[in-house]
Order: sequence, then C-alpha cells, then structure tokens
Amino acid sequence: MSVPPRRPAALQGRVFRGSRVVAQGLLTRTELRSAAWRPLFRDVYADAQMTLTHHTRCAAAAQWVLPPGVLIAGRSAAALYGATSVADREPLDVLVPTGQRFGPVAGLTVHTGAISAADVGVHSGIPLTTPTRTCWDLAQWLPTEEAVAVIDRLAGLRLVALPQLRTDARARVGNRGWKRMLRVAELADAGAESAQESRLRVRIVLAGLPAPVTQFVVERDGRFVARLDLAWPHLKVAVEYDGLWHHDPEQFHRDRRRLNRLLGEDWLVLHITAKRFREDFDGFLAELRAALRTRSR
Repeated sequence: MSVPPRRPAALQGRVFRGSRVVAQGLLTRTELRSAAWRPLFRDVYADAQMTLTHHTRCAAAAQWVLPPGVLIAGRSAAALYGATSVADREPLDVLVPTGQRFGPVAGLTVHTGAISAADVGVHSGIPLTTPTRTCWDLAQWLPTEEAVAVIDRLAGLRLVALPQLRTDARARVGNRGWKRMLRVAELADAGAESAQESRLRVRIVLAGLPAPVTQFVVERDGRFVARLDLAWPHLKVAVEYDGLWHHDPEQFHRDRRRLNRLLGEDWLVLHITAKRFREDFDGFLAELRAALRTRSR
C-alpha cells in the first residue's frame, strides 16, 4: 500500500522556492518531486491542489524568477488586465530592457525592447507593461487579427483610447513597428463583444470590404427592435456570428425571434457559424460580397 505524499501545512495552498523549503527542512528533495507539488519554473513549485491560473504563474514569476526591470508583457499583461484568457500552461510573455541579459527560461517567452518609465505599470503587485505599451507589443508579436481581438477588449474596458493609440503611432513614424501599430489601431473597435467577432470583422475588412458598424441597434418608432453583431446600416445588410453559446436552445430561440423582427425592416441578415468561419470563410465572403453588391444597386 503506497504512502500518500507528505504535505506540510506551511506549504499547503502556496507557491514557494524549492531550495528554500529543503534548506528549512520542510521537505526533502525526493518529497519535492512527489505528486503533492507541481513545478512552475526552475526551483519554483506550487501545491498541486491549488487551482493554477495564468495569473498565479505571472505572480510566481514576478516574485521568484524575474529580475528587476523585467516586466510581464504582451498577452500575459492583457490577461492580467482582463482583456483575454491564456491557458495556465502557456508560456508567459515577458519584456526585457534593451541591454539587459535574461533568459532563456523554461515557461517564459522572452522579448527584448526599449522600456521607458511611462511603459511600466503594476497590477495586483505584479510589474507589467501599461495597457498602452501592451497594445504596442501585441501589434508586433501577434498576427493582426489576434492583436486586434485583444486590443478591442482593452478598448472596451476603457483601458486604452483608440484615437490616442492611432495618434501615438503616427507620432512614431520611422520607428520600428509604427506601421503595424497604426494598422492594428485602425482596425480596432471598442464595440466588439467577443474575440471571435473581432476576428471576423478584421478578416472582412482585410478582404477589401468596407468596415461594418459593431453592435448596431435597429429601432422602429424610437423603440428597440434588435442589435446586430456587424452591420452596414445604409445598405441594411448585417452579419451575425453564431458561436458555441448558440448551442443553448433557449438562447437560440431568443436570438432567432429577435432577428425575425428585422424582416419587416427589410434587413438582409447573413449568419456564419464557428465551423464555417474555420472551414469555408471564402464561401461566406462571396455571399457577403454579393449581398453588399445587390443592396448597393
């Protein structure tokens, strides 16, 4: 009969440095390697019974791994601000000041760049890039539609102002990355309500179609009729993204009843599912082009 791993009360529910607890006699090196403890980084462990999130790992890295001057950045910073989600096992993005040596470190994606005092923030005691600097890095490090999806959310949370991002990008003409920042800022829209809707909107615009209005409200005689994910109001054409939440029968019923009210308003509503977005976006795009062309006549 196997003996359960020893779990000292002083370490339960905690993140700790392995070498320190061994030196203190709380655990032996053999016990440290048991199933009771989960390694996060080199010589950094957590109680395996803890719910380990990306936030937990950011806090652990800030306390035990990152030297002064190195910041949580990119998607990891955006996750701390509540603008995206990152799986707990994905590497953390960190930003190292130019000229400072750090890394490589397992569990971290290390980026290097100039950091000014205005780029440095603190969230829940964790040093990280400010929302504005986070947007700049996202624009450089991620594909365009992914960067826009996160920046949409940062703007929706009012952590950044898109006009100011565009102004800042233009002010840095000639600096490395300014064109990518401006392009992403121009594509961003604070009205987006989900990352997938953001990705859909960006793909539509990058395909050469006019930018739609997000979350457009249709009214009749001053009364609410419906709200549309993406719309071209002057043409009365709209696109609705049917995500996973539409698997809820009650929500699906409410959604369809809402859209049926638009029939009397002469709206043309196209639907795209998650499956079609992945597998047949070109086919959907052809249908949208045809709808816009027909209504333009």
